[in-house]
Amino acid sequence: MLRPVLDPTSAEWISPRLGGAFGAAGRTVPRGYAAYARLCHPAERDRGGWASWSEAAAETGRRAHGAMQWHALVGSPDPVNLTGSLWRGSPPGRGTLPSHTLTALLALLGDHTSASDAWFGLWEGYGWADEAALSRKHLDAPRLRHPGRDYLLFRGPLTSATELGWRPRPHWFEAQSPNLFWPEDRAWCVATEVDFDSTLVAGEEALVDALVKAPGLEAWRIESDTSLAADGDRINQLP
Repeated sequence: MLRPVLDPTSAEWISPRLGGAFGAAGRTVPRGYAAYARLCHPAERDRGGWASWSEAAAETGRRAHGAMQWHALVGSPDPVNLTGSLWRGSPPGRGTLPSHTLTALLALLGDHTSASDAWFGLWEGYGWADEAALSRKHLDAPRLRHPGRDYLLFRGPLTSATELGWRPRPHWFEAQSPNLFWPEDRAWCVATEVDFDSTLVAGEEALVDALVKAPGLEAWRIESDTSLAADGDRINQLP
C-alpha cells in the first residue's frame, strides 16, 4: 500500500544527475546508469485494440526507431494537433502508461532489484490531486523539486504503483502511472514526463535488454543524450 512521504530529502539524489541539451533523455531520467530505454506508449486503433509504434509505422510507410516522434510517424507537421495525420485511431497517451502496459513493466522491473520498497513521484499539477484521498498534511508537505517539475512523494511495494489515480465516480477509477519511480536500491529509475508519449527507463544492461525483448512492450535502446524533442526524428521528417 502506498504511504505518503513528507520529507523529500532522501529522494533528492536525482536532480543533480539531470542535464543535457534540450530534449535529451538525461534531462528527464538520471544520468550515470549503464543503459537506457524508451518505452513507447501504445496507440488506440479506431476499431478498438492497441497498436505499437512499429505497427503504425508499417501502416503509414514510415520507419520505427528509438528517437521517432509520433507526429512524424503519422505524417503530420504538427506535433500537438496532428493535422493531416495518416493514423485513424487515437494517438499514444501523454504523461501516463495504460494500465496493462504499466503492469507488464512492473513485473519486469521487479526482477531487476533486490529492494522490497520503492519510491514514487506524482506531479503536483494534476487538478484531481486535491480531490483524491490525499491528506492535507501530505498536500502541504515539501515537494521533491526538479527543473520545471515538482512532485508529491510516496513509498510502498513496487506493485503499489497501480494505486495512483482518482475516482471521478464511486465505481470508476482513473489510473495515473507514477511520473517518477525507483526502488530503494536505485537499481533503476523510471520517468514518465507529463508531456511525453513515452516512458524512459535507466538501469543495468540486463534490464534494458529484457525490456527490448519483452513481448507486449515496445522499448528501444537509447542513450542519455538521445533527443526526444519534437524535431528529434531525423529519419521520418517530411519533405
